[in-house]
Amino acid sequence: MPVPVEKQIQELREKLRYHSYQYYVLDDPHVPDAEYDRLYNQLLALEKENPHLVTADSPTQRVGSTPLVAFEQIQHQMPMLSLDNVFNEDDLQAFNQRVKDRLKTDEEIEFTAEPKLDGLAVSLRYEHGELIYAATRGDGSTGENVTQNVRTMQSVPLRLLGSDYPDVLEVRGEVFMPKAGFERLNRQAREKGGKEFANPRNAAAGSLRQLDPEVTAARPLGIYCYSTGVVEGAVLADTHYQILHRLRDFGLPVCKEIKRLHGVSACLEYYQEISSRRDDLPYDIDGIVYKVNSIDLQKRLGFVARAPRWAIAHKFPAQEEISRIIDIDFQVGRTGAVTPVARLEPVFVGGVTVSNATLHNMDEIRRKDIRIGDQVIVRRAGDVIPEVVRVLPGSRKKALAEIKMLTKCPVCDSAIEQIEGEAIARCTGGLYCRAQRAEAIKHFASRKAMDIDGLGDKLVEQLVEEDLVHTPADLYQLSIETLASLERMAEKSASKLVAALERSKQPSLSRFIFALGIREVGETTAMNLANEFKTLSAIQHADYDQLIEVQDIGPIVAQHIVNFFQQQHNLEVIEQLLSAGVQVVDVKQEATAQSNNFFYGKTVVITGTLPTMSRGEAKEKLLASGAKVTGSVSAKTDYLLAGDKAGSKLAKAEKLGVEVIDEATMLKRLVNSN
Repeated sequence: MPVPVEKQIQELREKLRYHSYQYYVLDDPHVPDAEYDRLYNQLLALEKENPHLVTADSPTQRVGSTPLVAFEQIQHQMPMLSLDNVFNEDDLQAFNQRVKDRLKTDEEIEFTAEPKLDGLAVSLRYEHGELIYAATRGDGSTGENVTQNVRTMQSVPLRLLGSDYPDVLEVRGEVFMPKAGFERLNRQAREKGGKEFANPRNAAAGSLRQLDPEVTAARPLGIYCYSTGVVEGAVLADTHYQILHRLRDFGLPVCKEIKRLHGVSACLEYYQEISSRRDDLPYDIDGIVYKVNSIDLQKRLGFVARAPRWAIAHKFPAQEEISRIIDIDFQVGRTGAVTPVARLEPVFVGGVTVSNATLHNMDEIRRKDIRIGDQVIVRRAGDVIPEVVRVLPGSRKKALAEIKMLTKCPVCDSAIEQIEGEAIARCTGGLYCRAQRAEAIKHFASRKAMDIDGLGDKLVEQLVEEDLVHTPADLYQLSIETLASLERMAEKSASKLVAALERSKQPSLSRFIFALGIREVGETTAMNLANEFKTLSAIQHADYDQLIEVQDIGPIVAQHIVNFFQQQHNLEVIEQLLSAGVQVVDVKQEATAQSNNFFYGKTVVITGTLPTMSRGEAKEKLLASGAKVTGSVSAKTDYLLAGDKAGSKLAKAEKLGVEVIDEATMLKRLVNSN
């Protein structure tokens, strides 16, 4: 009796998934490549004969999407945090001690250690075992939808193995390009007279962000999964090490170098062992990641603004090269910090050409005895920030003049001061300093502050240069006519910016405090201040003793806050902002407004082109109302906000019975619930 074609197809798919698992996850192939190709071609032929039996998770459906015009944005349901770094044994010991102190224990901590791959972080979301979407890390909150490119990667399963996976499983991993693949890609580029990639990381990032998935499919990309995000419908395990093994069982690639280590001494031994084999590994790494193994202890340790307290990256010493200092400039930052910067003879370090390097401060210049004309060792600290490490011994053949700190600001000519005990010298010009003015306004308008869409860095610099904006409050006096008269600004762009300024007039208290640019007051500190004092007035009038009691605020930050609100010109700017129509939403008002909103607690997906606003603007409105905005439609979706060219998400919503609304309906419901 002949085997039904449906069963033949299902068996072939299962065989191919099994052999992919053996090859990509276990590195233990059970059949030759030719046999895998034979099975694949057999499945492909059957599916061509029976197109109604083709499914999205079939091994034959990895490539096929048409090229994109641009990447869609995806909001991470759980933020993708970065890691803090250490560069030596003392710093690692200090991290270990902080962990012990927070846990109130003297016992050795068990860690999971793994190589830190030098690639691009992504999030893979599986629902009921099927890959739904893949997104880059982006800024940690929002990434780019690279699903169709990730689907081309043979090492990423389109369907998980087994049946005991969670209903929803979000997996975080690092996409990388193996060294051999990188060399092959560059060799092909040379043969064709094309441009070569500087390093495997750039090659991986460039390959994953191709708008045409066929280009990505031709690139030799790999992935190792290192953690999970949202997990629904099951508890994976009690330890990080066990979770990684569960991921491997599901068919997800996990680095084979991962180990459980007892205590920081074992971590250091592991670091030395991997470091000695670094050049022989088939992929680039730039350090080791240590994570507290117990999930319960991870929860107790918690997070700071952008990083977990239970994990750290131990970076390898950066690559170093020799260059010569041509000149030294002094740059003025947003807070007035005056930083010496070395202008170098260009040198190739760590995969990039470096012509500028930080000298940090005058104390460092004096300690290293750096002078213009010196030959110096240059490195990329943490493989990111170029810095001058030291003067090359014996290279100075003649007397060179010592470097002196400027007495006047190079931008506004205000006095430069350096407080005793502090390494940083600062311009005293404040907002009167053009350099600080532009940076302060850029910070004020940034996405995590007042979120003024369309007010980019170049436009801010132009507004300051044209003397149209002196303080953030001046932004709200700008007219369409004034903006449209600027170079490269059309009336349509001017209208959009004025509308964006109007929309920004109701910031949350924490956003407003962060936007003010108080020294050392970041997002987390601003949030803590808002939660503690509830109103702007209460924060303005808080004294040192009250501030020092707030979580994560120490003596220095408390004094910065007191000093800021004691400055009359700062109070004048705040008053000008309020007079311009900015209405700061106090914490109590925000909580009440959200709970009364129609969309509070609802899950909304946005798709298509909306009539009057971008999807990002719609998302902000929904988030402000207490909604959850996700990137894919599922049975748990409450509403699909659909515009023109809604596509597959609309079809899926209709199939699942999800209510579909348009922009006008959303706005009406937002208005009626306020």
